[in-house]
Amino acid sequence: MDIHKELKILVIKEGTSMRKIVRQNRSKGLDIPNESTLSAELIRKRVRFSTIQDILDVLGYELVIRKKVR
Repeated sequence: MDIHKELKILVIKEGTSMRKIVRQNRSKGLDIPNESTLSAELIRKRVRFSTIQDILDVLGYELVIRKKVR
């Protein structure tokens, strides 16, 4: 799973932009990088888990972790 591509799909699906998401998170007082830094972190796969959760929250999604079925 490429989190950068997945988030881009969700952002487009919800009709918003990463810039708006960053603004919304910052207005809530959350510590989130600016748009260009966030994009670079996502591409390098060096983004904090809490940042992903904050972005998903703004988009109306949640991350669910479950054990693989083998």
